[in-house]
Amino acid sequence: MIDDILYDRHDHLVRAPDLIVSRLDSGLWRIEGLSTRLQVWLELGDLELRGLALDELLADVSPNLGELAREALDQGRLSAIPVRFLGPRELSVLVDVEPGGYSVDDHQRQVLFYCRPLPSGQALRHEPNSRFGLVGASSGMREVYRKIELYAPSDAAVIITGETGTGKELVARALHEQSPRQKHPFVAVNCSAISRELLESELFGHEKGAFTGAVRPHRGRFERANGGTIFLDEIGDMPAHAQVKLLRILETGSLERVGSEREVDVDVRVVGATNVPLEQAVRHRQFRDDLYHRLAVLRIHLPPLRQRQQDIPLLVGHFLEMFRRKYRRPVERLTNEAMALLQAYLWPGNVRELRNVLERVFIETQAEVIGARAFREWVHERQDFSPGDWGPQSLGDSRQIAPPYPLSSERILLPESMASHSLPLPRQRRTTQAADLDQQAIRQAYRQAGGNLAGAARQLGIHRATLYRYLKRMGLDRSNLEQEESR
Repeated sequence: MIDDILYDRHDHLVRAPDLIVSRLDSGLWRIEGLSTRLQVWLELGDLELRGLALDELLADVSPNLGELAREALDQGRLSAIPVRFLGPRELSVLVDVEPGGYSVDDHQRQVLFYCRPLPSGQALRHEPNSRFGLVGASSGMREVYRKIELYAPSDAAVIITGETGTGKELVARALHEQSPRQKHPFVAVNCSAISRELLESELFGHEKGAFTGAVRPHRGRFERANGGTIFLDEIGDMPAHAQVKLLRILETGSLERVGSEREVDVDVRVVGATNVPLEQAVRHRQFRDDLYHRLAVLRIHLPPLRQRQQDIPLLVGHFLEMFRRKYRRPVERLTNEAMALLQAYLWPGNVRELRNVLERVFIETQAEVIGARAFREWVHERQDFSPGDWGPQSLGDSRQIAPPYPLSSERILLPESMASHSLPLPRQRRTTQAADLDQQAIRQAYRQAGGNLAGAARQLGIHRATLYRYLKRMGLDRSNLEQEESR
């Protein structure tokens, strides 16, 4: 626990941080201390919080605290950042973030957060449910909106990470459309969709006679994007010889067409995207480390849909409106049971999969309200695609779809109750009040949430802090729950 007032070595009053976090070797952030004031503000009770994962306890925060901590380590002190805590009691404050020393036990670098109330009469602006063509109000999406707004005016290269179907090209377009380059071309290239032999010519152009079939000069995508932005999707699949040319463009602003010795100047902002960690490709010598450092000046991560369940109703409403205009049919909404089904699914195909499923059901349904039964055929297909019992008891025997960024415990696409069409009631509003919970209920929720404590709390309709309190009272922790799950 952190006291609100400290004294320095000269007995001068100094302000104590409200939150101290340290970065682990895995890249995750761990809570080292929380002030009494902040603990009271967030109604966290007397729970022992030191050592807990930051994203487990304080996930519903905008902007993301882990991202702010990383920026502070990279750029130095951040001042007067508006932050909204979205727990049982919503709290809006201004936060100063600065690098600290090193933790005593494992010598990890610390970051300090200082909170202060908003000036009298000032309130944080209402966060819309959609911006820049993207839909979502979760803390993860608000962090994406914040970075688009922050990075768009710059010409620095950007890497967008996220699983397939999360909307990486939409983010790239938003960066372009909010930038001073908006009146110039936006050119998108999928590096994995073009053969390795032709990619260099497609990107950088070629001269007549450069190779068999080159019957005329060809302007590459970089020349076509001159003055604007080029979006290189699946950039990790770019072959080595093309990586060398891309590095030269980033360093000098010029390129040579295939078969030419003449340099062509280009003024292009490069935005890359990948659904696999580029760091891993660098370690395996599949991607140049110097190019990686040139590209990864700025980073935006799109969270998978399974981590933003609260956005699913917003996305459903957005897509239903789109399909109403497209097909000119008055389908109004989904039933609560149908919505609960969609929110319980893990969505390995993310937003793209959700859109495709909804369009299919929209076309097949003749009623104005879509019920859970309309998704029955899709549920059966999911079971066929991932054969075996979808229940948690048979996880070891069933072969499940593995997302590109899998967590070891995220293996159930749908809970057992969903696969058997026994649909749950809509999730309750989370609370910190006492609930009638036993070990069996907690273990079941933990399994259904795929081993995620925050998800288990949502399943139980309680706040994470309440769940931690129950675990402490019962003498349970994550390792106990995981051991039980693996039996």
